[in-house]
Amino acid sequence: MISFSNVSKQYGKQVLFIDASFQLNPGEKAGLVGPNGAGKSTVFRMVMDEEHPDDGVVSYPKKLTVGYFRQEVDEMSGRPVLDEAIAGSGRLGDLHHELLDLEKAMADPDTADLDAVLERFGHVQEEYQHSGGYELEAKARACLHGLGFEDAQIDGDVGALSGGWKMRVAMAKVLLGNFDVLLMDEPTNHLDIESILWLESFLKSVPSTLLMTSHDKDFMNRIVTKVVEIDGGDIITYSGNYDFYLKEREQREANLEAAFERQQAKLAKEQRFIDRFKAHAAKAAQVQSRVKALEKQDRIELPRKRVIPKWDFRLPMRSGDDVAMLKGVNKAYGQRKLYDSFDFHIRRGERWCVMGRNGAGKSTLLKMVAGVTQPDAGEVRLGASLKVGYFSQQALDLLDPELTVIEQMQKDFPMEGLGVLRNLLGAFQFTGDDVDKRIRALSGGEKSRLVMARMLFNPPNFLVLDEPTNHLDLATKEMLIEALKDFEGTMLFVSHDRTFLRGLASRVLELAPEDHPTPLAFPGSYLEYVAQTGHEAPGVHS
Repeated sequence: MISFSNVSKQYGKQVLFIDASFQLNPGEKAGLVGPNGAGKSTVFRMVMDEEHPDDGVVSYPKKLTVGYFRQEVDEMSGRPVLDEAIAGSGRLGDLHHELLDLEKAMADPDTADLDAVLERFGHVQEEYQHSGGYELEAKARACLHGLGFEDAQIDGDVGALSGGWKMRVAMAKVLLGNFDVLLMDEPTNHLDIESILWLESFLKSVPSTLLMTSHDKDFMNRIVTKVVEIDGGDIITYSGNYDFYLKEREQREANLEAAFERQQAKLAKEQRFIDRFKAHAAKAAQVQSRVKALEKQDRIELPRKRVIPKWDFRLPMRSGDDVAMLKGVNKAYGQRKLYDSFDFHIRRGERWCVMGRNGAGKSTLLKMVAGVTQPDAGEVRLGASLKVGYFSQQALDLLDPELTVIEQMQKDFPMEGLGVLRNLLGAFQFTGDDVDKRIRALSGGEKSRLVMARMLFNPPNFLVLDEPTNHLDLATKEMLIEALKDFEGTMLFVSHDRTFLRGLASRVLELAPEDHPTPLAFPGSYLEYVAQTGHEAPGVHS
């Protein structure tokens, strides 16, 4: 269906692909993996015909339809969310909006050439009906509900939405398009766990061929049956899910290392023969023959291993036994009552993950505990000897845009050596020249990593984290989970990443549970919560 044959591509001195080939067959669900900057987005752009290889061929059938979800949002305003979602759904979306325009024209007594309008309406309506158009609105509503929208939002102006919600509308456009191929670039980035679970189910059920990138290991494992890896200019295909790919790659690297060692031993032996007999006239022909053989020998190259430096976080000071106490807390936004006489107690060493549907008040709880937002009534009291570290997307605004990454760290920690700061930044993927980037030039993900690095350098003893793994790649996420497993403080966090939840949560607070008027405190780990409730997120049943 989509074929890359001997593709080469470079930008200036940066070589992305050298004679790289892979094929995507009809109906396959494939994950595209590789370190940042390896060329994943370039693969997507080549499929979309937005870029072309320097050499080689990218081929696919002429009538192939491709839907591309990318990490950028077009301008959206002036119409309801529902209409905006339908507008991007390919030919059906075009017909839907043409029908609306024709209906307006037929209702207008001043319309010229009404016969032509009526004739056109008949043709459009027939094609629309034949293509399943009249089910489109119901499908669009179901899709938007799955992505976390409520009816009031669906019927409201798309221009009133935040950037993250507009990303969800952009995704709905792609999902509704009945495309032959779906290209999905980090589709889980702006979703909560409920929407991620819905999207998993949707992508598994559609007949479209899928090629996606994702930093969510569980998401990849449940959907993909093939992994396409970009590795040092080559593209290597593995059959199986993400875990299978990791095992196979490890085995491949072990085999390659063994072959490399054998070849090195053989080359060394040949070189010793040449060095020993090069001055012997009787052996001259033999020596020359072996020199030529050595020059012609294809040398095995070891795969480049990406190493994320491990960072051993310093021990925080010990807090008192009572870390946070909420008593009789009320909180509402307009008519929406989030908390009503809510009591909650966090003790030293506990790691609470907060679960709840979209809009249940997860971020609001974290803000109240961190002192960013005050309750309408009741009391939020923090314990003794407490140093709070609060991470949210708003924390990115505290960075100085004119400083470089390393200058920001030196400003924050003037007594620390450059080597120590560079090592910490390396653990959060700032390597080489990355540390000299100006903060204003950083992406949202890079800013998130920098804020996290700053906060954890001298860790507080109470971490309040709102979606800390957004924009972290899999390797960095694993590093963070391993480091926080040894963290001796207390944690309260919201996360949509199940690897993070499984690795760290020792308690679960479920907000707005079904058939229960108040939040439920579950006294076990996230794994135990899933085992007991039978679902991975409130209201989403396995």
